[in-house]
Amino acid sequence: MPDGTTVKPPSGAEAIKRGSLGLRGTIAEEIGADDVRGGLSEASYTLLKFHGTYEQFDRDTATERKQRGEDKDWSFMVRVRAPAGRLTAAQFLALDALADTHADGTLRLTSRQGVQFHGVIRENLKGTIAAINETLLTTLAACGDVVRNVITSPAPRRDALHARLEAEAFRLSSALLPRTRAHHQLFLGEEGDKAAAVDEPLYGPTYLPRKFKIALVHPADNTPDVLANDLGFIAVTEGEALTGWILTIGGGMGMTHNKPATYPRLADPIALIGPDEVLEVAEAVVRLSRDHGDRSDRKHARLKYVVAEKGVAWVRERLEADLGRPLAPAPALPKLAVPELLGWHEQGDGRLWLGLPIASGRIAGRLREGLREVVRRFAPNPIATPQQDLILSDIATADRPAIEAILRDHGAVFAEELTPLARWSLACVALPTCGQSLAEGERVHHPILADVQAALARHGLLGERISLRLTGCPNGCARPYAGDIGVVGRAPGLYTLFVGGDFAGTRLSFPLADKVKQEAVGATLDPVLAAYAAQRVAGEGFGDFCSRIGADAVRGLLVRETKAA
Repeated sequence: MPDGTTVKPPSGAEAIKRGSLGLRGTIAEEIGADDVRGGLSEASYTLLKFHGTYEQFDRDTATERKQRGEDKDWSFMVRVRAPAGRLTAAQFLALDALADTHADGTLRLTSRQGVQFHGVIRENLKGTIAAINETLLTTLAACGDVVRNVITSPAPRRDALHARLEAEAFRLSSALLPRTRAHHQLFLGEEGDKAAAVDEPLYGPTYLPRKFKIALVHPADNTPDVLANDLGFIAVTEGEALTGWILTIGGGMGMTHNKPATYPRLADPIALIGPDEVLEVAEAVVRLSRDHGDRSDRKHARLKYVVAEKGVAWVRERLEADLGRPLAPAPALPKLAVPELLGWHEQGDGRLWLGLPIASGRIAGRLREGLREVVRRFAPNPIATPQQDLILSDIATADRPAIEAILRDHGAVFAEELTPLARWSLACVALPTCGQSLAEGERVHHPILADVQAALARHGLLGERISLRLTGCPNGCARPYAGDIGVVGRAPGLYTLFVGGDFAGTRLSFPLADKVKQEAVGATLDPVLAAYAAQRVAGEGFGDFCSRIGADAVRGLLVRETKAA
C-alpha cells in the first residue's frame, strides 16, 4: 500500500465464513453421518457457533479413552437466545423437559441472560434446536460472529422505563439476527434452495470479525455491566420520561495470557442520542465493527481494539458519516449502581417477584424439581439474570408462602442465607466440557468461595458487599476484570488473581498475583483483606480501597507477608 502498511491475510475463520453458502457449509452432511470419529471438521465447528451450538468433548475422560483406542466422548453445548432473559412459564417448562430428554438433565443460566444445555449428543442436536424453536425461542446467533443475546435489567418492575428497556432489547434482538435461511433449512425442516445467494445487508458475506455484545441499562441498575459490552445504551431520564441514551462503545472482557496486545477494556462514552435512535445507531456501530475490525487475528478482532487504537473522535466521525448527521457529545457518565434483586420484591402492579440465587447458574437435581413444581402450579414467568440467578416474576401475593415452602422443601437456598460474597459471585462452566478452559471454574466455585469467605471472616468483613468472579480461562465469560475480585484460570490448578475493580462495573481490576494455587486463593488475598479492614475509609468498597492505594502498594502487601513468613 502507498503508506507502507502491510495487509495481513484473513484468518482461517474468514475463509470458512466466505465459502459457507450463508452458514451452511457441510453441516447437514456431517451431523447426519453415521460415523464422525474425531469430531466434526473445523469448518462445521466454526459455522455451528452461528446456529447456537459448540461441539465439545469430555476432557476428564479423553486421555483414558485415547489409551484404550476409543474416540473422545463428544457432545454439544446448545445455547438459547433469550432477549433480556425473559421466558414465559410455558417456555421454561419446555426447556426443563428437554434437559431430560435431550441433554444432561440440567439447565444452566449464563452471564448474558441465556440458557444452556450441556451433553447434547449428535443424534439429538437437530431435535433439540427444533424443540427450542417450537417454544418461540431460538438458538440462532446465540454464539458466533454476530450480535449475540441482547441483555438489560432483569428486574420486572412495572414502570415505563423498565418496559422500554425490555422492548428495546427485544427489538434489537430481532432486527439484528442474520438473514440467512440456513438455520431454518438445517434444523427446522424448511425447504428451499440450499445453494441460493445470501443477502446479508447488515453483516455482509463474512459476518463480523468477532462476537458482538449489546446491553441496555439505566443508571440505578447496571447488573448487565454495560461498559463490558461492545455496545451499550445508558438511559437518560427527566422525571419519569426517557429523554435519550448515552452511547458507549468498545468494551470487552477477553484477553490472552502473556499477549499484551490483548486486554480487557471498558467502553467509552461516545455520544448522546435521542430516545428513538437505538436501532439505527446500533446498526451503524455493527457496520463499524464489520468494516474496521481485525479479520487477520481473531484474538485482536473485537471492536474494543478499534476504539482503543483509533480513538473516540475517530469512532464518532465514522458514525456521523454513516448516519449522515452530527452526534451530540456524550455527557459525563452518571453514577452507576447495582441493586439487590434477589429475595422478594414488589413489582409495582400488585404482584411480587422472587429473586432466587442459583450457584454458578446450574439448575439441577432437587432444585430443578422444585422450580418445575412452582412453575407448573403457579405459572410465574422466569427471568435469567446477568448474575446467573433466576427471577420468578408475576407472583400473586397469596401464593408467596406456598412457593417458598415448595422451594425450601427442595433444598433451595434463599438470598438471606448467603453471605454478600456468595450472592455476588459468578463462575463459568470451564472443565470438563469447555475447550478453552485452562483450569477449573464451576467445579471449584464452592471451595474457592469458602476459602475467601474464611479470610473475610478472619478480618470481620463477612458482611461486606464484595463481588467475586471466577473463570477457567482469560476469555472472561464471567466478567472477572470488572468487579472486586477476579480469579482467572492460568493452568491446571493455577489462577491469576485480579483486584481493584469496583462493584458497579465502572473500573477495571489489575493483576495481583500470578499462578496462585487453587487452595491458596484465600490465603493470598488474606493480607490485602487485612489491610482493607484496617485502613479503609467510611463506605469504601474493597476494590475501591485497592484502587486508592495503588497496584504497587497492594502487591507490596503480599511481598511483606511472604518475608514475614
